[in-house]
Amino acid sequence: MAKFVSLKDAIAEYLHDGDVVAMEGFTHLIPHAAGHEVIRQQKKDLTLIRMTPDLVYDQLIGTGCAKKVVFSWGGNPGVGSLRRLRDSYENGWPHKIEIEEHSHAAMASAYEAGAAGLPCAIFRGYLGAELAEVNPNIRSIKCPFTSEQLAAVPAIRPDVTIIHAQKANKNGDVLVEGIIGVQKEAALAAKRVIVTVEEVVDNFDDVHTNACILPAWTITAIATVPGGSHPSYALGYYPRDNAFYKNWDAIAADRDAFTAWIKANVLEVGPEVFAQKVKWLEK
Repeated sequence: MAKFVSLKDAIAEYLHDGDVVAMEGFTHLIPHAAGHEVIRQQKKDLTLIRMTPDLVYDQLIGTGCAKKVVFSWGGNPGVGSLRRLRDSYENGWPHKIEIEEHSHAAMASAYEAGAAGLPCAIFRGYLGAELAEVNPNIRSIKCPFTSEQLAAVPAIRPDVTIIHAQKANKNGDVLVEGIIGVQKEAALAAKRVIVTVEEVVDNFDDVHTNACILPAWTITAIATVPGGSHPSYALGYYPRDNAFYKNWDAIAADRDAFTAWIKANVLEVGPEVFAQKVKWLEK
């Protein structure tokens, strides 16, 4: 059953060195505040899973939190590469990271398999693709009924899934509205689930037509962090900070600039900085 705690306490209690961690949110509701708290607490040797690792994973990799990244697309959306990921993989700074690359279909299917308690996901895919040549976790299986060759990948079962959402009610249920990626599947597949929310309300009124409610029994901890997905957006609360994504490329391209940014904007501040950024965005 969901417990209401501070973000600091949630990360300290439920995320451990060496964990397999999924932080999901497809362009929308990306849990940046939670990622920053992981950096502050200097968690290490994490296997980071995300369909589209972008800025938050670039920051976790550049600060040495990650051992491995499992993903299906990695980049700074609309801008270019993830500079810290590339520097880690290509040059070993701050250490060399392991990568495991899949397709979007494989990742989504693997999350669904994890949520269903299955050992693997079986689907049509990878025909004619060469990714299996560099990823031994992409295999094929013959259907026992039709003899069709199908793709198979291991189920994703994170130790911890972290998502950001618009609202939680006082019972501990969580409401996600707008573009929903694989947050539901990632949460149901995980051993522990941490959710940051914009606010806690009595009831979910005027729910968006594209919405998902995660019941309290699926969630371990909820932390109220207004602006917790900045610079991504939260439908109904604040827009995407496009300027930040553009500016990040230059910051991340230089190790000293990156280190200075992390010190000033993560290590020396707390989650309240996100609420301040949102107030600036709303002006």
